[in-house]
Amino acid sequence: MQLPERSGRNELRVFGAQSKDAGGAQKAASQTPFDYAKPPLRMSASLGLSSYKEKIMKFLLTSAGIKNTSIHNALLKLLGKPLAEASALCIPTGSYALSGGPMMAWRFISGGEPECPMCELGWKSLGVLELTALPSLNKDLWVPLVQETDVLLVNGGDPLYLSYWMRQSGLADLLPSLNAVYVGLSAGSMIMAPNIGEWFVGWRPPTGGDETLSLVDFAMFPHLDHPALPYNTMTHAEKWAATMTVPAYAMDDQTAIQVVDDTVEVVSEGHWKLFTP
Repeated sequence: MQLPERSGRNELRVFGAQSKDAGGAQKAASQTPFDYAKPPLRMSASLGLSSYKEKIMKFLLTSAGIKNTSIHNALLKLLGKPLAEASALCIPTGSYALSGGPMMAWRFISGGEPECPMCELGWKSLGVLELTALPSLNKDLWVPLVQETDVLLVNGGDPLYLSYWMRQSGLADLLPSLNAVYVGLSAGSMIMAPNIGEWFVGWRPPTGGDETLSLVDFAMFPHLDHPALPYNTMTHAEKWAATMTVPAYAMDDQTAIQVVDDTVEVVSEGHWKLFTP
């Protein structure tokens, strides 16, 4: 069902060259001419952030990184400046809970994942923020650096492992106070939700459960219809969504969700679907 456009604070809009609406129908969407001086377009929805926030939070939650022009332009608007003038910190931690994780982490850091562009986009500076190291360090060594950076690039991997180390490191508590743009890739996006659903549980935290950081009030099913992931179909996404207690997006690798404070914007040149409980 197409979400009706409404005035006021309960509105969800869709942007992208060729995107599908909440009912799955394909439509063309116009793009606003890019202007660094303008703030990100603000659209609000009941599917936005939870009430826990201290500053305006800026998330670009992708399935597979900065895959197309629409997602790239969304990132530029959130930053308000070219990537060549922006500092970035990349977080590879989620990779380690998967088979071959160290190699995956290196490919992410070194820009060797052409299917998931993140670190190779031409940043002014790029550093590595390894979450598992942070609890053993004095916060003076890393918190000021995080506070000064423009972008956090958060790799995929195992979502519960990544969420666990976000909390253990103290970064999860710091996120609401940051001015940085948070760019998630796959699991790096999923952990912003209240929970991920049993479908995506691999590594389990000591406390069990599937709860994540709850910084947005919706969940995500990434890599929809990916040829290398035969179970990531719309049929399986619908079954997964039926187990969730919050609105849930199934999204392919050409789709991202932008969240600015309490506003939500779907940015897509592919296909996606919104399921409501």
